[in-house]
Amino acid sequence: MSSIEDNKIIAQRWIKLISEHKIEEICEITAPNWKMHGGLPRLPLGPEGVRKLFGSFGSIQQKWTIEDVIAEGDKVVVRATNTCIQESFLGIPSRGRQQTFTATFIHYITDGKIIETWRNADDLGRVLQLGARIEPGISEQ
Repeated sequence: MSSIEDNKIIAQRWIKLISEHKIEEICEITAPNWKMHGGLPRLPLGPEGVRKLFGSFGSIQQKWTIEDVIAEGDKVVVRATNTCIQESFLGIPSRGRQQTFTATFIHYITDGKIIETWRNADDLGRVLQLGARIEPGISEQ
């Protein structure tokens, strides 16, 4: 069992490696049975799921800034802010617009490996930054 401080270092390293686009290094700290909640649907387990997840982004320039790291037992919560430029997000082209959004990750870590990740991000805020609009529905009476 890893110590809480070791787990915090692993969770922070995960975020740093994303910013650096070092996918294979992320795979090294990912368990063979890793799974993600709140990411792409039907991701394969383990490092193959990591590769598929990050392969789905297309061209992206991003920088994550860690705001908080909270740990208890074998779980580490990381709240972070991402500033990025991505070709498109959820099918909405960026046209070079920068997006800034927050995300919270909860990692279940044991024996130095991330077993499970829960993601909750401001995806709605991102699409609004890209120009998407919310329109009220038409009431059918």
